[in-house]
Amino acid sequence: MAVEEPVSPIANGASHAAAPQAQRFLARQPILNHRQEVFGYELLFRTGWENCFSGEREQATRETLDSYLYMGIESLANQGLAFVNCTREALIDGWVTLLPPKTTVLEIMETVEPDADLVEACIALRKMGYLLALDDFVPRPEMQPLVEIASYVKVDIRHSNAEMRRKIQGSMRASRAALLAEKVEDQEDLRIAISEGYQYFQGYFFCRPTIMTNREIPANRMNYLRLLIELTRTPLNLQEVCRIVKLETSLTYRLLLLANSARWSRRADVTSVQDAFILVGEDRFRAMVSVAASCVLTQHQTPALISLSLERARFCELLAPLAGENPNEQFMLGLLSLLDAMLETPMELIVKTLPLRPEAKAALMGAANPLGVAAPVAVTNPVAFPLHLIRNFERGAWGVCKAAADKLGVSEERLASMYVQSVKWAAETLAASQQPIDTRAGSTR
Repeated sequence: MAVEEPVSPIANGASHAAAPQAQRFLARQPILNHRQEVFGYELLFRTGWENCFSGEREQATRETLDSYLYMGIESLANQGLAFVNCTREALIDGWVTLLPPKTTVLEIMETVEPDADLVEACIALRKMGYLLALDDFVPRPEMQPLVEIASYVKVDIRHSNAEMRRKIQGSMRASRAALLAEKVEDQEDLRIAISEGYQYFQGYFFCRPTIMTNREIPANRMNYLRLLIELTRTPLNLQEVCRIVKLETSLTYRLLLLANSARWSRRADVTSVQDAFILVGEDRFRAMVSVAASCVLTQHQTPALISLSLERARFCELLAPLAGENPNEQFMLGLLSLLDAMLETPMELIVKTLPLRPEAKAALMGAANPLGVAAPVAVTNPVAFPLHLIRNFERGAWGVCKAAADKLGVSEERLASMYVQSVKWAAETLAASQQPIDTRAGSTR
């Protein structure tokens, strides 16, 4: 069956408004290579709180594809590959051709029946340049035509035993597809997948490395942590901020470089840390510290961890006014919520060293496991609600999100918009932090 030229979902009745409606739910799950570098993201969309499509299925499929176009699939995947779940209708009727072939991997869901029409449509899509992935793959004779044209075969590492995985590899002898392990949630899952020849890995294992007990936090990292906490105070204690900056050479250097940059229209000699702070301004200083702290705290960690911590920080900051919480404090809690992974130290030991109020410490303790069901504190402690929401949003647990958001009175449209804003802000912030600072003009002392 030939793939026909698609009609825009909006023009085909998916939306009659001038702009798409905001009831769009997005979650991203990172896909990493063996070097723990981000290779791409699986983008999970829903049209409502339920963890399944609601209403008429073809209409929901159109709205989902419309969401990718509306939000910008390249930016959502951080310019990497975007793995997109596809229904039978989206593949056969050619709706997926609205997405860019160079960056889109079409995931054929395990519930899609691989009949002749589907295989023919997939062959046509493959010729257009799209890559294909087989989701939750289980070897069956009728799947063989798809195995031969697939670029990725995804296997649930937690819901398959070694014997099943051997059968899967046996069925792929005539295929050039790469093996991608799903549900890789800890270092043991990763070790097993690597030993069995898997090339790509999906999950939050990079958030949960092997914990080193009783490990002390290096002094320079503690200075960054103290500064982040100080930046939550209102009003800002400039004297204390400058004292901490002067304790850490790398902080002083970053601040002086920023103050000395040719980006500023105002030129002046800087004779002290306080001069540099005033020249840069509080907002830019906060941004500089946030990015610098993320980089320092995640040394020797995958860049995906930096991105995730920034996404959480921004999301918690945006949600704070609706939750009746301090935006600065919520930003910090989001940024610090992965400290156990960053420092390879149990969260219980970390919070003992931080001058946080008890509610904030409890929020971090409840956020220690990025994938687990929220601890009771995340339900009873208002300070923990933003972290509770973002952790469950990341894993696409829409039902849990709804229960938490209902308590805060947050609409699904607003929550989805804040998440997308957070993802884009993190990407833009990281990109900006990698730009060289021009130090040719001005002077520092």
